[in-house]
Amino acid sequence: MEGIEHRTLSVNGITMHVAEKGRGPAVLLLHGFPELWYTWRRQIHALAAQGYRAVAPDLRGYGDTEAPAEVERYTCHHAVGDVVALMDELGLGEAAHVVGHDWGALVGWYLCMFRPERVRSYVCLTVPFRPRNPAAKPVESLRARFGDDYYICRFQEPGDIESDIERLGVRNVVRKILTERKPGPPMWPKGQDFSCRPGKPMALPSWLSEEDLDYYTSKFEKRGFTGGLNYYRALDLNWELTAPWTDARVRVPVKFIVGDLDMTYTTPGVKEFVHGSGFKKHVPLLEDVVVIEGAGHFINQERPEEINSHIHNFIKKF
Repeated sequence: MEGIEHRTLSVNGITMHVAEKGRGPAVLLLHGFPELWYTWRRQIHALAAQGYRAVAPDLRGYGDTEAPAEVERYTCHHAVGDVVALMDELGLGEAAHVVGHDWGALVGWYLCMFRPERVRSYVCLTVPFRPRNPAAKPVESLRARFGDDYYICRFQEPGDIESDIERLGVRNVVRKILTERKPGPPMWPKGQDFSCRPGKPMALPSWLSEEDLDYYTSKFEKRGFTGGLNYYRALDLNWELTAPWTDARVRVPVKFIVGDLDMTYTTPGVKEFVHGSGFKKHVPLLEDVVVIEGAGHFINQERPEEINSHIHNFIKKF
């Protein structure tokens, strides 16, 4: 996109692609699955115009960033290591504002927990902080609660979902995931093709163009999905690695934003946690929880003006 600078850097033992624009205090934008730096295109321009340096990497395993094959190289420690090394390599200063969405939100939470001195403020989209449960591994807990068809459970077997995606076609799958608005726990039933049929494209919403879909498709056809899926496959390993942080608190200023139709927010138990005492207990500097009516999961793309305003109004205080 016009005016956005692209570069490739060597960080934390991998080659990482970064998009950036603007000068001023740094704002680090962390994307989720199945996305790229491109998900932040409208935030990059807005933040640069407001006097910030907006930096959006393709995370490890995505787009034009290197994608190691091993699941063990997608842990929370690797992800935070990438972010810290990137900040140092780009000279972003001792601390930056951070904005995270979906898996990028989880990486942001880990960054806040492991290296709070590197975070000036954190705007989290869609995925709240959840404390580690020392009594149960994440995947077995999710399988017991939601069954084998729950998307995270289906993602665990290497090659399984990848073969589904190959059969259905990258463009069809990316289109389906980005435009899905069904509330509740996301399911990917085996043998039911994820409710996605080749040759029957769904109408795109106003915020996602065919050109946008072209960009996502071209990058995922080149890179594949295994890198992004490996974050889910490392969930239990993260649980083991974070034992020293059991019952840890996140002690940076936080604003949480979610759509009321978001698949995560409408999963049983999440609303009660977000609006009850649990979220604030573990994130004591949580300043605001914003629920945007009529918005789905990919909220920064779907409602860019509102999200841009929320981000700016929060980070300018710090």
